[in-house]
Amino acid sequence: MRVGIIGAGNLGGTLGRRLAHLGHDVTFGLRDPMEGVTGVKGGKDLPKSARIASISGAAHEVDAVVLATPWAAVPDAIRQAGSLSGIILIDATNPLTSGLTLDVGPAGESGAERVQRMAPRARVVKCFNTTGFGNIANPLFGGLPAAMLYGGDEAGAKAAVRELVSALGFDPIDAGPLFRARQLEHMALLWISLASGGMGREIAFRVVQR
Repeated sequence: MRVGIIGAGNLGGTLGRRLAHLGHDVTFGLRDPMEGVTGVKGGKDLPKSARIASISGAAHEVDAVVLATPWAAVPDAIRQAGSLSGIILIDATNPLTSGLTLDVGPAGESGAERVQRMAPRARVVKCFNTTGFGNIANPLFGGLPAAMLYGGDEAGAKAAVRELVSALGFDPIDAGPLFRARQLEHMALLWISLASGGMGREIAFRVVQR
């Protein structure tokens, strides 16, 4: 799959590197293409199937775009991306405020629902927001995969995201339509609170069935 990664901090950098190592054609989109890409290995030492471009370059002629910027940078990133018509837009952001609360819309809308409004012709799927970048690098705990929940309104887009999630080694859990991102973003806040509250970042959620 041809995947653009907008935002190359710890989350975007780690996710993009893993996808590239799995054989996907990855383009990192940066405001300044001369910047490096962070992540588990750091620096500019990228896999051969990855490259760095502008934000618009990373969103051009791709199958999916991962939005992995800070929340405040989302509107500008989407504007710079240009036309996202028909593209799977994977929203990995969380609308966090400085006080570690969620910035919700006036009617309780999630960040993902607002991303869909900003990019109305994109096929938005919420995913990769509920855990830390260390778990993106290694989702296994005692040989068992951590859960990765995702939500979206378009079945084909969700199926493609599910394939990426499975390939990365997570247990993919369909959380339902895009409005379920409201719960997924609260789930992310819970993970952050647990991690920063003494449990550390080596934690993850699992879904079990009897």
